[in-house]
Amino acid sequence: MSGTVYQEAIAPVTAELAELAELAPGCPILDAHTHLGLDEDGRSLTPDQLIAALDEVSPLARACVFPLHDPERRPAYRVPNDRVLAWAGEAGGRLIPFCRLDPSEDPAGEAERAIAAGARGIKLHPRAQEFAFDHHAADLIFGAARDAGVPILIHAGRGMGRMDALADQALRYPEVPLILAHAGIADQGMFATRLADHPAVVYDTSTFSAMDVIELFARVPAERIVFASDIPYGRPRTGLYLLLRVAAYAGLDEETCALILGGTMDALVEGRTPAPPRPPRLPEARAVNGRLARVSAYLASAMGAALGGGPPADLPRGAQGISLARAVCRDPAPGAAGEALARIDALLEAAQRMISDADAETDVIPVVGLLGVAGVIAATEPVRATARTGADA
Repeated sequence: MSGTVYQEAIAPVTAELAELAELAPGCPILDAHTHLGLDEDGRSLTPDQLIAALDEVSPLARACVFPLHDPERRPAYRVPNDRVLAWAGEAGGRLIPFCRLDPSEDPAGEAERAIAAGARGIKLHPRAQEFAFDHHAADLIFGAARDAGVPILIHAGRGMGRMDALADQALRYPEVPLILAHAGIADQGMFATRLADHPAVVYDTSTFSAMDVIELFARVPAERIVFASDIPYGRPRTGLYLLLRVAAYAGLDEETCALILGGTMDALVEGRTPAPPRPPRLPEARAVNGRLARVSAYLASAMGAALGGGPPADLPRGAQGISLARAVCRDPAPGAAGEALARIDALLEAAQRMISDADAETDVIPVVGLLGVAGVIAATEPVRATARTGADA
């Protein structure tokens, strides 16, 4: 039942995604942030599942891939890293392997070993591995990346405190390309300010909130933003929908969209210099529709309630926020937001039905995806009448 509800609800989104893809027709897609294997939280993803998810956006889409927080990670993530290297080797060039490191377990040695075996980058997760960037191993890891000429992707999302020490480290190693995951939301303003002149810091877009991605386009150059899904916690299809809606909202041209969708990330993994940055494409102050702003606020409340105590997610805790968002959608005088509110309401109705049908075995990610898509629509209407007017004024 829930599968049918989801497919019916997501079908209009998929249709719109095909239209949005015309912003950069035929552009190669490279997902900067994907995982394979098993996580201690119960999430898992096989190579076939990842390829199938990539096929939903393009039969030629590629992905950078690294291990999850694998129960068999000790010692030094060697077993999960070797699995990812082997899986990537069997994927016909569609999967680009990164090695994951634990700073407490021979990180430089494992980086050297994995890179010699074919890894094209390094993944660090300071929350999962419980380390800070003033740790002595940070110099070893950044030094290994510098010597090998590979980028480092770093978790910079939920669950982190201040990340000034990472900015300090980045400035000490300007030759090391960095991918700040999850739009750098753990300290986005600090990163955008302190690393503005870094030659190769980019931000991936794997985050639940469209507002975070919109603000990213107001704070950093589009040439420093890269598409990412965070699968199995997100999905390439809904992640790409978020990014392309924001790209349309920001009025990005085809060349810039091509960089965001894959060109910039391809440059980093191939050791090329990314395109020169231009000023951020959106103004910091933007007009909003009050009804849609209320929807965004209630959906943020719902997502926080459902996800804040997890993993695992507790979807019924988000019910009140979803109900309040739907109350906005049934406004009898919706004004210019009417069409968007109707689309959002259909998505939220489907989410409510799926939550009511859920049991302990239900995958929560499709429901979270519907809530996320509803938030994307609320944050980016009207898509083609963008805030550029304010930027040009």
